[in-house]
Amino acid sequence: MFHARKRVFVDALGWNIPVVEGAYEIDQFDTPEATYIIVTDPHGRHRASARLLPTERSYILRDLFPCLCSGAVPRSPHLREITRFCIQPGLPATERRLARNQLVSALADFAVDCSLEGYTAVASRVWFEQIAKFGWKCSPLGPPREINREELVGLQIRIDTNTKADLARRAIYAPVAFRIAAGEPEAVL
Repeated sequence: MFHARKRVFVDALGWNIPVVEGAYEIDQFDTPEATYIIVTDPHGRHRASARLLPTERSYILRDLFPCLCSGAVPRSPHLREITRFCIQPGLPATERRLARNQLVSALADFAVDCSLEGYTAVASRVWFEQIAKFGWKCSPLGPPREINREELVGLQIRIDTNTKADLARRAIYAPVAFRIAAGEPEAVL
């Protein structure tokens, strides 16, 4: 997962973020409080993953991009921030779409199973427009802002008992077995 994150966020997108041992993208938010949703293939290899951060502690929207919120930055024990949404590089297009749908489904399942009310995230405007079309209740927290030559949006996704059905109506819901990992990054490498 951390290797895939490095390939996506550092190598492909050119983000200036920490890399450990030249191969793993691990930053200050990869703490014991982080939870990782990891979708794997039948052989246990990474297909897709996301990091979830509690919003009552340090998290990206609050600490780095509060300007993306017109009002107060969301904070609740029933809300997590989705970060490092990562699809395994090199998958064919149809497999990438399936992995994305499986990860979105796992995020919905996790939220329902854990009685979460939803998620926040920071996304490019283009990615926000895609996320908003998945069928779940997704809204911007403020207008898009240009930051480092990219138009970014703070967003919130509401999760409720209808979310799975809403995603299914848009052919997004694709239930899959997934792993939940929590703890120090070294423990989950």
